[in-house]
Amino acid sequence: MAVPKRRTSKRKKRARRTHYKAERPTLQPCPRCGDQKQPHRVCPTCGYYKDQQRVTVED
Repeated sequence: MAVPKRRTSKRKKRARRTHYKAERPTLQPCPRCGDQKQPHRVCPTCGYYKDQQRVTVED
């Protein structure tokens, strides 16, 4: 069985993990109200998706 000869240092471990980061969510303007929303999802402000009201939004 393969066993590491030396312990991986903190520096080496952290250098390897520099690419593990959260991505910023993609946003686009809603064609109806203009607020930012994620693509292919109901707009949280107006409740519309593809020119049809899917959810009733209460203020």
